[in-house]
Amino acid sequence: MTISLLLASSLPEITLARRPDRLLDGSQRAGTTARRTQVTDPRIRRLQPEDVDAVVGLVHELADYEKAPDECHLTAEQLTEALFCDRPALYGHVAVVDGVVVGCALWFLNFSTWRGVHGIYLEDLYVQPKQRGSGLGKALLTTLAEECAQHGYQRLEWWVLNWNTPAIEFYESLGAAAMDEWTVYRLTDKPLTALGAGTAG
Repeated sequence: MTISLLLASSLPEITLARRPDRLLDGSQRAGTTARRTQVTDPRIRRLQPEDVDAVVGLVHELADYEKAPDECHLTAEQLTEALFCDRPALYGHVAVVDGVVVGCALWFLNFSTWRGVHGIYLEDLYVQPKQRGSGLGKALLTTLAEECAQHGYQRLEWWVLNWNTPAIEFYESLGAAAMDEWTVYRLTDKPLTALGAGTAG
């Protein structure tokens, strides 16, 4: 089971108090203005093509940690296409220590019809175990909060497995709230194919 967590209207205050096409220089943007945000922590930068292999490795490490290694099939080719095609579906930042990529945040834009503005959905947040406690996880989340504040996005949200107590405590310490009244539904594989073919139910 997963829990949905949300940082909403307090995003600009969090950023000030504490803490998607390609640009000509190869960095990313979302729509026409996003991804131009300046990253304030020197350990965090935008994900570049040369980071793809390392990030794929981190995603597979995350799948191992979440006890689902057989469910992760991401390849470097797939990630490159998602991040760096003409109309990217995914954006990313990496955490770098001594020239080595040790953490990542992969995310995309969603849209709230209630608020009438975009938000960020965080697909993956991962920092290698030896770097945990160094502040890199918070730095990655702060970078996304800065994206929200600078571009007018009013939500930053993600899922967390309900047994991952250390992560839940960390997120709640930042002011994130569990959306316990919502249940996530998903269609994949045969049920999705059947519905698309009109043979479901």
